Amino acid sequence: MSQAMLNMYISFVGLLLMFISAGTALWARTKLSGLAAKMVLTVSFCCLLIAGVIVFYIVVGGPTSKA
Repeated sequence: MSQAMLNMYISFVGLLLMFISAGTALWARTKLSGLAAKMVLTVSFCCLLIAGVIVFYIVVGGPTSKA
């Protein structure tokens, strides 16, 4: 597998984590309360942080070669 394909799959994981983060944050704010909401929001924040690290890795890595 080439580096470009690996970067594409890694960026898909980052995108998925962003969607999970947004969905769980909305769910926690609208449907949950108390400790359950705080725990789900913590998971949401962790997903967002990991997604941010992934995006930073992909962007700073720059373009990949064609070969």
